Amino acid sequence: MRRRLIQSTLAVVLVVIAVFGVSLVIVESRTISNSAQERVDSEALRLASIVDSRILEDEDVTAEILRSQVSKEQYAVIRIPKKPPIEIGSKPEGDVIHYTADGEEGETVTVQEPRSTVTREVGRTLLIIGAVALLAVIAAVLLAIRQANRLASPLTDLAETAERLGSGDPRPRHKRYGVPELDRVADVLDSSAERIGRMLTAERRLAADASHQLRTPLTALSMRLEEITLTDDPDIVKEEANVALTQVERLTDVVERLLTNSRDPRTGSAVSFDLDEVIQQQLAEWRPAYRGVGRAIVSSGKRHLRAVGTPGAVAQVLAALIENSLMHGGGTVALRTRVTGNQAVVEVTDEGGGVPADLGNRIFERTISGRNSTGIGLAVARDLAEADGGRLELLQAQPPVFGLFLSRTPPQHKPAGEDHPTVR
Repeated sequence: MRRRLIQSTLAVVLVVIAVFGVSLVIVESRTISNSAQERVDSEALRLASIVDSRILEDEDVTAEILRSQVSKEQYAVIRIPKKPPIEIGSKPEGDVIHYTADGEEGETVTVQEPRSTVTREVGRTLLIIGAVALLAVIAAVLLAIRQANRLASPLTDLAETAERLGSGDPRPRHKRYGVPELDRVADVLDSSAERIGRMLTAERRLAADASHQLRTPLTALSMRLEEITLTDDPDIVKEEANVALTQVERLTDVVERLLTNSRDPRTGSAVSFDLDEVIQQQLAEWRPAYRGVGRAIVSSGKRHLRAVGTPGAVAQVLAALIENSLMHGGGTVALRTRVTGNQAVVEVTDEGGGVPADLGNRIFERTISGRNSTGIGLAVARDLAEADGGRLELLQAQPPVFGLFLSRTPPQHKPAGEDHPTVR
């Protein structure tokens, strides 16, 4: 591209120089030739007037007297009646410029000048025009190189940016070049980079959330299937199979919730449900794991509470809190239910050391963990709670008390067409 820009600029300059340069040479040549002719004419007329005045005053007219009146490059011949011709200067050879002036006393004065003087002057003019044209070409080349670099370098940068986007590096460069068209392309690439970055972040977040949230249901399902393979009792097989089917349904719900939440965190399918059923389901699923480490999990508080939310999502939130207590807490884990205002609250607490003081509410941030864990579980739990209009908070750091707040008011469904009223 640089070469093409330089060549095109140089071609334009050469065409301009050729057109205007040739015209200028022709005009200047004619001007110089006409000027030389006028000079010879004026010299002949002037010399004739001098001769007239000397004849009228009866003064001598000789070559010595008139020599100072004729320039060195000119040759003059004065013819006076009844007297021999008077020659001043050297007679030029070759082509000459001449003019003959007639005096009032019958004399004639002829002045000649070699055309070589015109040729020399035209040559000097051509040399000046050529020098100016050369300077114009040099300036044009330098300007073309500068302009080519100004245009080619940004294009190279934009190509590198596009290549980085294609290779999976979506960082915007926020670099501008002072050229509106190129800056527009840079704006579009930066916007695309930001969108791609958000998409990649969402995909990575979905993958991390799915890996974390599916681990526990899959482990529980594996345990149920192992129980089935180790027994021959049809009743136990049937019971375990039913539990496994229930866990598969929950697993499907987990996947659907993760996908829905990844597209729109505020998209929920809240309904009124029995909170005790969800809590008892979690207790049944987690008791074997707690018994395996010599700990207990219990529930207390107000019974037969109804809350508004998505049962599957609430189960995932409680599972995240219970798993967090299993991994990082100690002693007995207690799930307490209570009512505050128009909200049902499920508190999850244990007898462990609690949340470190330097973490505080940052415990809900992704990658933040008090131990060597992913730091994803509580962040996903808060997102799920907020998706249904609830909230998850750390009520007390030591001993740890997490509170899940859910509305008790059933969702109000707008009548059809309310969002688009008819204008009458």
